[in-house]
Amino acid sequence: MTDTASGGGAIARLNPVLRQVRAGNGFEEALEQILQVVRLGLVPGGERLPPERELAERMGISRVTLREVLKVLQDQGLVEARRGRYGGTFVLPRPDTPAGGTEEELRRRVAGVDIEDALRFREVLEVGAAGLCASQGLAEADAERLLAALAATHDAPLADYRRRDTLFHLTLCELAGSASLTAQYAAVRATVNDLLDCIPLLVRNLEHSQQQHTSLVESVLERDAAGARETMREHCCGTAALLRGFLA
Repeated sequence: MTDTASGGGAIARLNPVLRQVRAGNGFEEALEQILQVVRLGLVPGGERLPPERELAERMGISRVTLREVLKVLQDQGLVEARRGRYGGTFVLPRPDTPAGGTEEELRRRVAGVDIEDALRFREVLEVGAAGLCASQGLAEADAERLLAALAATHDAPLADYRRRDTLFHLTLCELAGSASLTAQYAAVRATVNDLLDCIPLLVRNLEHSQQQHTSLVESVLERDAAGARETMREHCCGTAALLRGFLA
C-alpha cells in the first residue's frame, strides 16, 4: 500500500491546496481544490485519494457534497471508484500528449489563457516566497523538507519530472508561511502546468533548472534573501521564455 493510500500522511501531502471552504460555495470550492490536487500531480496517476472522511473534514464539507464532487471528476475521466478491501477513489493516469500535441490540442489548451498574466503572477509569488523563506530562515525540519523535495527532483525519471518539480515549488511556497500565498500559487501553477504539458521536455533545460534549484536552496539555507530572489527570478524567466517560444 502506498503512502497516499495509508491515511494521515497522505492528507498532509495535500495541505498546500486543501483548505476549509467558505459557507455557500462548498461544492464549487471543493471541486476547485480537488481538481488542483489532480492537475498538480499531488496524487499521481494510479494512486488513491485519501479517505472520504479525511478529505471532507479537511475542507469542512459533508461527505455527501464530497461524493458529488468526486462524481463530477469521475464523469470527466479524471478519477475512478474501485470497490473492495483496497478500494477507494483512484486518480487516472493522464493520457500522454506528444511533444506539443496536435495543433488543435495546442489551440484548445492555450485558448482563453492569458499566458503573460499567468507567468508574471507566478514570478511575483515565487520570487516573494523565496525571499521570505530566506529572510526569516527555516527551522531544521522545514530545511529537511526543502532538501528532500530538491533531492526528489534530482532522482526523478523523465516522465515524473514535472510532477516532482511542482512539489518542490509548492513546498517552497508553503514554507514561506502564508496560506494565501500558497493557495494562489497552487492555482497559477496548475495553469502553468497545463501550458508546460504542451511543450517537450528538454534535457538541457532540465539540467539548467536543476542547477538553479540547487543554488536557490543554498541561498535560502544561507539566509541570502537577495540571492534567493534573483535565482528564482531567473528560473521563472527561463520557463517563461520556453513557453513564449513554443506557444506565443
